[in-house]
Amino acid sequence: MSVASTILRILRFRPLPNAAPDVKKCVMVMAPHTSIYDFILGRLMVSHLRLKACIAIKREFFVFPMGPILKALGAVPVDRQHVRNVTAFAADLLKKSDEMAYIICPEGTRKRVDRWKRGFYQIAVAAEVPICLTHIDFRSRTLGVGGVFYPTGDYEKDIQEIMKYYYGMHGIKKGCFNLEEKPYTHTEWLKR
Repeated sequence: MSVASTILRILRFRPLPNAAPDVKKCVMVMAPHTSIYDFILGRLMVSHLRLKACIAIKREFFVFPMGPILKALGAVPVDRQHVRNVTAFAADLLKKSDEMAYIICPEGTRKRVDRWKRGFYQIAVAAEVPICLTHIDFRSRTLGVGGVFYPTGDYEKDIQEIMKYYYGMHGIKKGCFNLEEKPYTHTEWLKR
């Protein structure tokens, strides 16, 4: 058992029994995102799955002593003032890599939002890679990769399908995830 698996067990989180996604490169959507602690849990999950991952975090967190630690954990600073460049930067990063999961939180903030940002989708389309649906669910105390979604280019149609995976999940801060009032999609996770 890895160190990450042991820590997740201590924190009472159950990784899904499935393995890492069977793709070399992907945009990994991580939701719900309601706390800075999601980074820690997400990083533990990535280590548990033994993925080579790049995690996008806003630039303001990269000050000493956190900056070097975040970089060592695979985090990449994102400058919110240059959002238009982030999509091209991330797509280029994926294209140049032989193997990488680019992790991004589609809400774009830890506060409740009604609409997810489109960046994760645009990155996947530009890099011609699939989207891996990844979660940290405090309702079922599970985390993991639930599936691989191949974008069709029709964002409005695809986002509805992607969001169904996250229906009913809770973040660490209840009430901050826009899909938590929806009927829970994964009732089998609650029975364990």
